[in-house]
Amino acid sequence: MSRASAIIVAAGAGTRFGEPKQFAYLKGKPVLEWTLEAFQAHPEVDSIVLVLPDDEGLKHYRMRYSKVVDCVRGGERRQDSVWQGFRLLGAAAPEVILVHDGARPLIGAELISRVIAAARADGAAVPVLAIEDTVKEVREGRVAGTVDRTVLARAQTPQGFRFEVLKKALEAARRDRFYGTDEAALAERLGIPVTAVAGDPRNVKITTRVDMNIAEALLDA
Repeated sequence: MSRASAIIVAAGAGTRFGEPKQFAYLKGKPVLEWTLEAFQAHPEVDSIVLVLPDDEGLKHYRMRYSKVVDCVRGGERRQDSVWQGFRLLGAAAPEVILVHDGARPLIGAELISRVIAAARADGAAVPVLAIEDTVKEVREGRVAGTVDRTVLARAQTPQGFRFEVLKKALEAARRDRFYGTDEAALAERLGIPVTAVAGDPRNVKITTRVDMNIAEALLDA
């Protein structure tokens, strides 16, 4: 089986949460530990690079997770943090690289497998969920129209890329000083096709205390 590596981005300050959410406790252990356990256990993931608020956690995480090969301090923005992690994987040049939010602790093995398979086959892949609510366009406090939700989707992570695809997308963004909201956007702007795969409703991102409550309820279900 060809190699896949994961960049787990956990460098956020947690402004909306009130503390770094990746270190907040979820059912007795930090959110980040749940995330790491999922990638550690996945048979297709050979190595993990952690992007943290500081780079002093390597010894701790290496002792607990054999696939963690390096740890790096995050950048000013998420995209800078992903670049920092990518640089550490450059020499190894794994076939597929996954980029995952450290604050998505309920990531499942099946979703990781789907993204790896699609990225390997097509070059780039992002898990998505359909939007079930009606979507309104609002301008200056007034509804300007109703958007066709059938062509919209909510993106999740992990987002997967063949090594050369992510390299091209990140380098072009840095050259052009372009910042996207996710890695798929960096590929899209270059005309690189990105395959949408089925996401997982359980794969919630912890952003607020309400999200933490939802994650706890899902674990109890």
